[in-house]
Amino acid sequence: MPQIDDIAGLRRILTRSRVIAVVGLSAQWHRPSYFAAKYMQQHGYRIVPVNPNCTEVLGERCYPSVAAIPGPVDIVDCFRKPGEIVPLAREAVAKGAKVLWMQLGIRNDEAAGIASDAGLDVVADRCVKIEHARIMGGLNWAGVNTGVISAKRPVVET
Repeated sequence: MPQIDDIAGLRRILTRSRVIAVVGLSAQWHRPSYFAAKYMQQHGYRIVPVNPNCTEVLGERCYPSVAAIPGPVDIVDCFRKPGEIVPLAREAVAKGAKVLWMQLGIRNDEAAGIASDAGLDVVADRCVKIEHARIMGGLNWAGVNTGVISAKRPVVET
């Protein structure tokens, strides 16, 4: 199964998935993992933090690994270095996840092969928050929509 890189495939994943295990989710509000997870949580997804150094993030209990999460997981969203993705791919397969998602700047072909061979969809080098906003209409939440529709340039006082 090839890596998902088209709008239709990403839309299918984001529409059918409801539970996202965010591996490497930081409790620090300014970190990209926190911002992305908070956005997805506020758009109706259940976020399951995976971070052995935290007990709770975004009001959800943290787990030390994907394997320790009780219940099903749809997406394993990886905020880890490329060299750490292979074991996460194996955990995602063992957990019965549907998608292995590697965040921006992260690509590991061996991990992608492991997940793909087991029937998981694989997304690499993409941010789940950015793709959701782009495809599902959430750009205004990120502050892009000013609410002003005009072709007229504003007058600048000098």
